[in-house]
Amino acid sequence: MFADRAKIHIRSGKGGDGHVSFRREIYVPAGGPDGGDGGRGGDLIFVVDEGLNTLSDFRYTHKFIAQDGDPGSRKRCHGKDGEDMIVKVPPGTVIKEVTTGKIVADMSNSNSREIILRGGRGGKGNQHYATATMQAPLYAQPGQKAQEMDVLLELKVIADVGLVGFPNVGKSTLLARVTNAKPKIGNYHFTTLSPNLGVVDLEGGGFAIADIPGLIEGASEGLGLGHEFLRHIERTKVIIHLVDAASTEGRDPIEDIKLINCELEAYNPELLKRPQVIAANKIDALPQDEEETIIKRLKEEFDPQGIPVIAISAVSGKGVKELLYHVKDMLSKLDHTPVVFEREFFPGDLAKSNEPYEAWKEEDNKFAVEGPRIERMLGYTNLDSEKGFEFFQHFLKANGILEKLEELGIQEGDTVRMYGLSFDYYK
Repeated sequence: MFADRAKIHIRSGKGGDGHVSFRREIYVPAGGPDGGDGGRGGDLIFVVDEGLNTLSDFRYTHKFIAQDGDPGSRKRCHGKDGEDMIVKVPPGTVIKEVTTGKIVADMSNSNSREIILRGGRGGKGNQHYATATMQAPLYAQPGQKAQEMDVLLELKVIADVGLVGFPNVGKSTLLARVTNAKPKIGNYHFTTLSPNLGVVDLEGGGFAIADIPGLIEGASEGLGLGHEFLRHIERTKVIIHLVDAASTEGRDPIEDIKLINCELEAYNPELLKRPQVIAANKIDALPQDEEETIIKRLKEEFDPQGIPVIAISAVSGKGVKELLYHVKDMLSKLDHTPVVFEREFFPGDLAKSNEPYEAWKEEDNKFAVEGPRIERMLGYTNLDSEKGFEFFQHFLKANGILEKLEELGIQEGDTVRMYGLSFDYYK
């Protein structure tokens, strides 16, 4: 069974606790603290598996949890780091935070591996807390807590061209003729129960095309199967409307196109901005004079809107080559940048709270900020990525931390220390 949506629970590993112990040897009566640090919790990582094309594996497994780090032990022994949890998904999978619906990651194109939740840092053992006045510290740092969230996985197929149309207009027949895809074909509604992908090979280069099944009136509201598959058209750059020009089921092809455009607009208004072409199919079932009449009607209706009409027969192949080269020409004039959904949600957002923080000036040109929510934010956020660093800056501003530092007199180029990490301050 094809599955293109799944809801799962994910969690990174908790950091291991630091250890409290003291060196005890027969000839060393006061050996001092030797508690080791806890191990780091495992990361929760999504990885693209090119061999997958559905999310059906998630029908039976709903929880993915990375391993916790082991606690530290005596003799300065470091706890073992927790193992990462690798979650494999098909290319084109979009990960969303369930509550907000915001995008966490788009696993497509060059983004084949992404750390979604970072494991908690291990706590420091009591060896780190010895001072001249506190030579036998009884305190060790606990490991950083794990991070967890519910996410919705949505598969949005990767294709240059989306093929849409009401059931039984010949989409699968056309796809089988022009690509290497092997869709199921039958003379009844909803033969296609999953998006079919194929590659059109043409002289000078081809393109990928996806048959988007199940569109009917009311699809955007969840009627029929269309609501389940409309998401697959969101990556396409050109839309082919396939209509039954012969009206073999008594439908008006002009009304069909208008209804499908209404469904596309209701689902996502941006879809109507994509270039479109109308493929008037089944013309081989019409007498010559009737063919000319319906093509003329279609052109009069849609030519003024900049939507070309091409008469074809998916069965005989008439007009198909003209259609394909016209679509290729349309694609050549468009931006070749892949359609990627920008990240809107960072797991660090979960760290926001009303917990207090402290900011102070350590010495000239050096400042420090500490607090539990800041420590969590640093643990959850990948500061090596551009998006992660953008969130880091947004977090500091949104929580009043930058304002507080400015009150303390920070200047551009000064250093800010946060839990062992140092940053240069710039507005």
